[in-house]
Amino acid sequence: MSIQGLKKLQIWVRAKDYAVKVYKQVLPLLPPEEKWSLNQQLRRSSLSVSANIAEGYGRFYYQDNVRFCFNARGSLEETLSHLIFCFEMEFIPSALYKELETEGEEIEKMLNGYIAFLKKSKQGENEPGANHKVREDSETYQIDDVSDDTIH
Repeated sequence: MSIQGLKKLQIWVRAKDYAVKVYKQVLPLLPPEEKWSLNQQLRRSSLSVSANIAEGYGRFYYQDNVRFCFNARGSLEETLSHLIFCFEMEFIPSALYKELETEGEEIEKMLNGYIAFLKKSKQGENEPGANHKVREDSETYQIDDVSDDTIH
């Protein structure tokens, strides 16, 4: 894996550009009292989307990659939640919020498509240790049927 390969991964490019947009267009609009709370949360969550995609990309086994993509999706949702708050607190204008909301939804669709591709392609499935289970399969539980007349 290389940075050149990562730069060709469109979902990573879109997620990275999204974080840049949040940094350049949202963070400067936040009031000074939000410097250490909302500002930091937005920085971390927006940057975490592309960072998790990159970390998953660096893993060879597809299930690791998928797991990091799930983390990226969670960070994207966290970012969108912070942006909703920013809009409702009138820290950012409506037009900027709508633009970021639309772009976030597009990134989420791309990320879901990438996850589906990874699951289908199963890259690294036959590598040594790929079939190693971290936990045991769960046992089925039998629940006795309890009729209404036995409950008092």
